[in-house]
Amino acid sequence: MPGGTGDHTSAGLRARVAEVLESAWVAAGYTAPNTSVYPWLWLWDSCFHAVIWAELDRPDRALAEVESVLSLQDPTGFVPHMGYQLDPSKAIDVWGRSGSSSITQPPMYGHALAELARRGFDLPPELVARAAAGLRFLLERRERTVDGLITVVHPWESGCDDSPRWDDLCPGEGFDRDRWRAHKMVLLDTIEWGTHGEPLRNPEFMVAPIGFNALVAWNAMELAESGVIDLIEPAAELAGLIDARWDDDRLTWIDSGANEAGSGRVRTVDSLLPLLIDVDPSHRMAAALSLVDPAAHGSVHGPLGVHRREASFDADTYWRGPVWPQLTYLLWTALAGSGTPSGSGIAAELARSMMRGVTSSALAEYWDGDTGRGLGAVPQSWSGLVLLMAP
Repeated sequence: MPGGTGDHTSAGLRARVAEVLESAWVAAGYTAPNTSVYPWLWLWDSCFHAVIWAELDRPDRALAEVESVLSLQDPTGFVPHMGYQLDPSKAIDVWGRSGSSSITQPPMYGHALAELARRGFDLPPELVARAAAGLRFLLERRERTVDGLITVVHPWESGCDDSPRWDDLCPGEGFDRDRWRAHKMVLLDTIEWGTHGEPLRNPEFMVAPIGFNALVAWNAMELAESGVIDLIEPAAELAGLIDARWDDDRLTWIDSGANEAGSGRVRTVDSLLPLLIDVDPSHRMAAALSLVDPAAHGSVHGPLGVHRREASFDADTYWRGPVWPQLTYLLWTALAGSGTPSGSGIAAELARSMMRGVTSSALAEYWDGDTGRGLGAVPQSWSGLVLLMAP
């Protein structure tokens, strides 16, 4: 297949993923998502890399990824989303600090450590304690909306940088990439900080993404498997607030905050991440079916990032419609463990479509769901998550 991975056998794909991760390994203790485009450490990328390294039987690399992420943590528990171990001074121009960024990202370290524990890894207690502190920072100190959901201080914190869910916050009439790019830099200057420089709120971006909140709640629940039981109650409370945001007409969960009456209702695949937590069974079924419905999010190569019937849908534009492998993995995780035949069947289809997307795109950062054409950085190491989804 033109542009594909070459050997499409199970062993061939495993070898190719191992080759990609090995070639991207940085001696400072992390895997660069792509050595040319993304040479630095990114929080959720490294957490995904950790579970891939575990699948590749490299416990040393798996633990090193999480250790590198949490080594950036400040005394309040805040975990930066980028590390500049290769050149700490590079961070200063953008973030005003040396060595790391000043915002966070979905706290995937809870899942990473839980997955390593399930595989029999001996987790250092200090690492578990740091992960718990990171989640407590978000659950206890980050600004919330009147509906009780956790806000992000910048769209980059959600991981979904140019999502149409943020279009209400784009200056001018409608979404424009150049205007939005400029505004994202402005938003870095409107963040309000705590005494240690930790980001607490942003009055110019008072948005509580439903997907980000679902990942906070789920990662807290995942870490509880490592004995951090004090996170169970706040995570369950947050899960209840999240499911209350379900919209029966749009068959999705709705953001809270400044965008909730408008673009926060756009049907995006990340808005279906509450499938990871305990939600109403009818909500779960409707959301799950939309992932494989060809009139909604379904495509040959995985669940589309934006529902086909949304005006903002664009099949090959960054965060406006393509398939993202890390989100496919998370949704597969939610459904594979659902315990229902329907959930398991949809999970199996997500796994098959992920395999098609990874092979067609040559392990791309993201790809066109209908054609499988690779987009963004190629290869990008988190596409190796496909190994965990193999039957």
